[in-house]
Amino acid sequence: MGLLIVVVAAYLIGSVSFAVVVSRAFRLPDPRKYGSGNPGATNVLRSGRKAAAALTLLGDSAKGWVAVYAAGQWMPDAMPMAMAAAAVAVIVGHMYPVFHAFRGGKGVATALGVLLALNWILALGTLATWITIVVFFRYSSLAALVSALFAVFFALILFNVAHPFFAAVTVIAVLLVWRHRSNIRNLIAGKESRLGAKAEN
Repeated sequence: MGLLIVVVAAYLIGSVSFAVVVSRAFRLPDPRKYGSGNPGATNVLRSGRKAAAALTLLGDSAKGWVAVYAAGQWMPDAMPMAMAAAAVAVIVGHMYPVFHAFRGGKGVATALGVLLALNWILALGTLATWITIVVFFRYSSLAALVSALFAVFFALILFNVAHPFFAAVTVIAVLLVWRHRSNIRNLIAGKESRLGAKAEN
């Protein structure tokens, strides 16, 4: 019963889309209706409001951290399993939010918060990978895809394959790749927008 509460609570936390909330607060267009149509920090950045994008990034990352950390505090006797379950649930909530007609983001910022709650070394390594790819290629989606794969690799080094954290990171990586399938097609076709590009009118 305790694990079910953790999963439901984490999903509901994840369902709060900060891209939508922040955009409304800044009186910006709905991020689901311009650019990539993805309610995330990268698309909010296309509005030209860096502060709004930063707050979106912070909010989406924070909810990932809060959901996983709170799960561990709620179930200290089953901490690894509870945190792993919350990690997946909050990502699913972000991607398919009940509060926003199940039209959510791709989970990159939320995943960063999740990884930070699971293990700071795992989060740091994954973030370093993302930054490296962005600096050299300027594609947020490519950075997300490469980072997702490296997160699994880092988790394998830090935990054994039977550990709940490794399973959670693997599932999250699969979800991230799945949600980026349109970006993969665009990257192959050379049509993917680079980071910081303005939204098209």
